[in-house]
Amino acid sequence: MSAAHTSVAADRLAEARELLAAHPVVDGHNDLPWALREQVRYDLARRDIAGDQRGLLHTDIPRLRAGGVGAQFWSVYVRSDFAGDEAVSATLEQIDAVAQLIDRYPADLVRALTADDMEAARADGRIASLMGAEGGHSINNSLATLRALHQLGVRYMTLTHNDTIDWADSATDEPRHGGLSDFGREVVREMNRIGMLVDLSHVAATTMRDALAVSAAPVIFSHSSSLAMCDHPRNIPDDVLAQLPANGGVAMATFVPKFILPAAVEWTLAADENLRAHGFHHLDTSPEAMALHRAFEAERPRPVATAATVADHLDHMREVAGVDHIGIGGDYDGTAFTPAGLDDVAGYPNLIAELLTRGWSHADLAKLTWSNAVRALRDAEAVARELSASRGPSNAVL
Repeated sequence: MSAAHTSVAADRLAEARELLAAHPVVDGHNDLPWALREQVRYDLARRDIAGDQRGLLHTDIPRLRAGGVGAQFWSVYVRSDFAGDEAVSATLEQIDAVAQLIDRYPADLVRALTADDMEAARADGRIASLMGAEGGHSINNSLATLRALHQLGVRYMTLTHNDTIDWADSATDEPRHGGLSDFGREVVREMNRIGMLVDLSHVAATTMRDALAVSAAPVIFSHSSSLAMCDHPRNIPDDVLAQLPANGGVAMATFVPKFILPAAVEWTLAADENLRAHGFHHLDTSPEAMALHRAFEAERPRPVATAATVADHLDHMREVAGVDHIGIGGDYDGTAFTPAGLDDVAGYPNLIAELLTRGWSHADLAKLTWSNAVRALRDAEAVARELSASRGPSNAVL
């Protein structure tokens, strides 16, 4: 690399950091709570994120600060093979873990429930901490449980995780409903009424289209990228992206290599099978599982995505959906592998620098990082006020 090129790259990175100081990242999805559950059973003293946790976690406070993160939707995910009351209880434990994090690090993290809370946190120099439940199995087919999660602070729910559930089809399982069932549509309507964002990551394209047809409020994709750029069922088809302007929703591009780099899809399937052969769940990111991954990678080199790979997706998503309807959802601590340059939560400036190089304006980048996500939540709150004034809680059952 020439000295001139190095100088330009350094200037772009400095410009990116300056932009993020004013318009920090709202990241749609981070699985730190599950990683803390799996690694130390929520013993926060053993994974003190006030200090450097490199090699153990993608996330700690110094790297969140270095990455320019101003708001984080912490995922209160539980695996989709958890069912019934077990799923509900585990989700409550995840919610409690987020509360413990906020209480332990009050100088850096602050609970946020509304768009106004997010703006107040930004003004105060703290990281707004919101929650998203990942998978409708977490409510055990109960709208009362959905409302309880909202009262506890959960501000989005991903309708499915990897498995099809009783009322919604997943992108990575056999369909049973052709999208949403009648009860699934009622779930979406009740989420609109209480002000919980409908998250369409992980769901089948048929479910995406059904939810968009029903939802009176903006939907989000908390961590999904473009199907046209990488043919993986977890990604968003162009016809769905094209519906976001009318809905007001936001598609938050993810960094997971197997969802953004076609060459990584087959490799990751083989690596996951290697984990299963050694008795691990394929989503395990514990140090023991990662050691197996590293040994596998030594024998079979891994295709590596970069910040430019993510930027390619964002370029396309912007072209189809418009700059007002895109965002960022890294999926840190929920993936075994990350792109080069986006290795952990400190990496966001590298993505912004790449987009600056491609000619993205500061105004457009401010929408990508901050404004779009805040606006979607604010609009969902407005819809909820209107709907809750005209109808009461739904007591529909499956």
